[in-house]
Order: sequence, then structure tokens, then C-alpha cells
Amino acid sequence: MKKAPTYTEYHPKWHRTRVSTYWWLRRWSYLIFILREISSVFVAYFVGLTLLLIDALRRGPGAYAEFQDWLKSPVLVTVNVLGLVFVLLHTVTWFNLAPRAMAFRVRGERVPDLWITAPNYGAWLVISLLVAWIILRTS
Repeated sequence: MKKAPTYTEYHPKWHRTRVSTYWWLRRWSYLIFILREISSVFVAYFVGLTLLLIDALRRGPGAYAEFQDWLKSPVLVTVNVLGLVFVLLHTVTWFNLAPRAMAFRVRGERVPDLWITAPNYGAWLVISLLVAWIILRTS
């Protein structure tokens, strides 16, 4: 009497090309993509810093003065300057990406990218000038 053959599942080994950990260094567009993703950490950092500032204001003038002294430390100045660079990168790349994310059509034709990008930069400029005017007027 012959023994019935046993069934075994065959799982082929998938062919996967090796990808370097530093694949994003090969092209400028990849590098900008990764830096933009990293910039989100600095956006979150500034949100946290703003919340700490509001808490210091809530606790009174002494706590606010202490908070300002803390912000003057060389380490925090360096982190804040680096954070500013990353947040600016985040903003510029987002504004440049906006036309691809929002496909507006007028009479069946896609609106030119500039029509979407320009108002973003314009609003940024107006708000920045307004904030600068408020800060410089009070100091």
C-alpha cells in the first residue's frame, strides 16, 4: 500500500533588492523629502515651547522672567535657530506642494500652480509684517 503524499505549502522567497539606509542621500528631491519629514519634529517643538511660554505668563511676571532667562541659554538659542531653519523649510515645501494637493478647476481647466502658491506666500508675508510691526512698535 502506497502512502499518500503529504501536502506542504510552498512559499516562494520574495526577491527584494537591498536598499541602503541612506537611500535618501542619492537625490536632492529625496533629501528634501526626508528633511521635510524631520522638520515636523521642530514644528512640534515650537508648539511645546509656546505652551511653556503661555504657562510662564499664567504664573506671573517672575515665572516669565525666569522663562526668558532660560531661553537665553546658548543651547536653546542654537536649537531655536536650527528649529527656525527647519520650520521655514517645512513652510516653503508645504506651500510648493499645495498646488499638487489641491487640484482646483475652473471651467474644466486646472488652475495654474501660481494661483494657489502665490496667495499662501502673500498671506505669509502680510502676517509676518503684521507681527514684526506689533513687536517693533511695543519695544
